[in-house]
Amino acid sequence: MTQVSDFYYELPQELIAQEPLSDRSASRMLVVSRESQSFTDDCFANFHTYVRSGDCLVLNNTRVFPARLHGRRNTESGASLEVFLLRAQDAKEKIWNVLIKPAKRMHVGDRILFRDDFCCEVLSQRDFGEHVVEFSAGEPMRDFLERLGEMPLPPYIRRKPAPADRERYQTVFAEKRGSIAAPTAGLHFTQEMIDRCRAAGADIAYITLHVGLGTFAPLRERKLADIQLHEEYFEISESNASLMRKATRLLCVGTTSVRTIETALLRGGFCEMSGETNLFIYPGFRFRGTGAMMTNFHLPQSSLLMLVCAFAGRDLTLAAYRHAVAARYRFFSYGDCMLML
Repeated sequence: MTQVSDFYYELPQELIAQEPLSDRSASRMLVVSRESQSFTDDCFANFHTYVRSGDCLVLNNTRVFPARLHGRRNTESGASLEVFLLRAQDAKEKIWNVLIKPAKRMHVGDRILFRDDFCCEVLSQRDFGEHVVEFSAGEPMRDFLERLGEMPLPPYIRRKPAPADRERYQTVFAEKRGSIAAPTAGLHFTQEMIDRCRAAGADIAYITLHVGLGTFAPLRERKLADIQLHEEYFEISESNASLMRKATRLLCVGTTSVRTIETALLRGGFCEMSGETNLFIYPGFRFRGTGAMMTNFHLPQSSLLMLVCAFAGRDLTLAAYRHAVAARYRFFSYGDCMLML
């Protein structure tokens, strides 16, 4: 298992969920037992029955912001452009790392015009197609994005964002703004389910990892040893670290929670901490804290699928995925989920 191609599976396009369910907690859930090397069909409404007293659920409380803008070149052609915001470089959110589409013939000094006299100027070009731009605006950038930005739905959702996506492509516990994609395992949770997990004897700990290119960018390399993910910002407070320290089992909701706690343990343990991580987890990785994991179904040959294979084993994981395809589970961001015990 040294090649990206080792993590391929066949997925019919019609199984990629295009819309969220009317009830976010109504998803199906495939339960995978690492001990018995088996899997069973269930539903997320029963998630709390798998929670044990002494568990600590680890949830990512990042908040997605409307990161996609549409503008046009400040040239005679006035060609349309898409600007996808990645990360602000300054507190006032004037200077950003962005992806521009199409990026051909974009040069330092070029300007992109938006509605309401907003514009940005290209300051520099970076690797992986990134540009650094500076916005000139008469109102706070956050207000501008809330008015004119689109929710950054992934490209496999083949429709324009709808007003409902502002709520549904966001967890109910989203708090700290900074992600350009949702931590999708958390999308299934309602406050009622969180309360049921507490009633079962579990603590709830919140970490923050702002989802960026490190989570969803396609892998360009063929060999696992050559892969280096983009860095993403994370933080853990002392109050949440203390809950994780005393837990008998950490049940991580989502791959971002897994990468955050495993990063913390590689850097000395659970304590107040913040920084950048590009931790790439693939088969052979030794998990130091993750005791169970709940996650959505991931794209073939993605770093997220490799993380799942590292936790549950490649053969069992891919067998579970083949079963999910045959059983017509819904895949990816707005799809169903898998619980690995």
